[in-house]
Amino acid sequence: MNQYSGSLYEAVEPARVQTVVPPSRERQRLSAYIILMCIDTALIHLAFSTSALLYHGEWWAPGMMIVAQTLLPVFLTIALYNKSYSGRALREWIFAARQALTALALAAALISFIAFYTKSAATFSRGSVTLGLLMTAAGIVFVRRLFSIAIDKFWGGATTNALIIDDGGLSFNLNQATKISAADFGLDSTRQDPFMLDRLGKLVRNQEKVVVSCPPERHRAWSFLLKSAGVHGEIVSDYANDLGVVGINNYGGKSGATLTVSKGPLGLHDRVIKRLFDICVAGAALVILSPVLLAVAFLIKREDRGQVFFIQRRLGRSNQFFDMVKFRSMRVGRLDADGQRSTGRGDERVTRIGAFIRRTSIDELPQLLNVLRGEMSIVGPRPHALGSRANNKFFWEVDDQYWARHCLKPGLTGLAQVRGYRGATEREKDLTDRLQSDLEYISGWSLKRDVQIVLATIAVLRHEKAY
Repeated sequence: MNQYSGSLYEAVEPARVQTVVPPSRERQRLSAYIILMCIDTALIHLAFSTSALLYHGEWWAPGMMIVAQTLLPVFLTIALYNKSYSGRALREWIFAARQALTALALAAALISFIAFYTKSAATFSRGSVTLGLLMTAAGIVFVRRLFSIAIDKFWGGATTNALIIDDGGLSFNLNQATKISAADFGLDSTRQDPFMLDRLGKLVRNQEKVVVSCPPERHRAWSFLLKSAGVHGEIVSDYANDLGVVGINNYGGKSGATLTVSKGPLGLHDRVIKRLFDICVAGAALVILSPVLLAVAFLIKREDRGQVFFIQRRLGRSNQFFDMVKFRSMRVGRLDADGQRSTGRGDERVTRIGAFIRRTSIDELPQLLNVLRGEMSIVGPRPHALGSRANNKFFWEVDDQYWARHCLKPGLTGLAQVRGYRGATEREKDLTDRLQSDLEYISGWSLKRDVQIVLATIAVLRHEKAY
């Protein structure tokens, strides 16, 4: 660990890094969409019940409520497809109102068409239905305008987060983007420094777009770092030589164009599905396995009166550090906080109960807490300790692609583990085999594959290399 000492990390105060990290606009937008859908639901019912009261003198008339409840799912379906609930709709209230009114008109036309062919139109008052639709339309416009005012007041008008990293390249500016100097935060794209990468990971947290302006000779290095961080990354440039560009963006004016070099491995929809899967599986596993967890904790404490858990710093998503929890399997005083020595067969540091829980992989179960905290997933590349080596080399010195495996959250299990790539890394091939499996998993993620890996893991809990 000599050449990667903590002083590199401490050169930039963590508190200063935190001042750059914004709140998650993605979560805020999701909340705004849900609130807006709830308001629209209430608005349609309120408008039609008020129309019934004005026309027929009856509040919440059953006939009008049938119209409202038939209209509602059709309206919401069309609205979701025509981007009535989208980032642009939050930014531009006129666009939001236009799209929502279009969805309302199409829904009304479709319902009218169905009512005509089913000969049920005569049972409803055209006047009251028309009034209900007009009141709904007026409410939609009013609510969109109110949302626009609220976003300006509470979010400063910004519905997305963008970060510009100036590393000595072309001058570039973007409205409502945070701009920092790479030098001020100790960001050097040419160094494979885990502390620097951890800092970069923290800086890009919650950023939906990261734009780097740097000299051409550093384009390739920054392109790789942005891909490894798992963010939407762009590089200010006037050419696209061998960068793996997936898009070109022209911002106009003096800002010029950028090249999109990374988009992150999973979209919002897939991330939501994966997170729900993690929460459901981890929560259920903790409840079902609680007797086993309590028994193991008791046996560890009974053997030598030491602490039950072993907490070790590991590399996680976006190359950020996090504290991974395991059951302690080594003797007190022989713990390896940095993981510089791989555990071998017959390792004298391992306790009696530790040998058993390592063979059966029970020592890994407390990581279910890391999953619930959002630091890990049930399935993903296994997190490594900072001091881990293969053939006496740090893992990132063995293969330049090592950092790319951290664009997803690390997992409790993974594709490499079910293929038998686990245990000590004595040879470089021990690492590269795992790395290739990790990159294959990232490029081909699906919920079905996660379920398959979880089921396959059960068969390899006890393994000849688990010691």
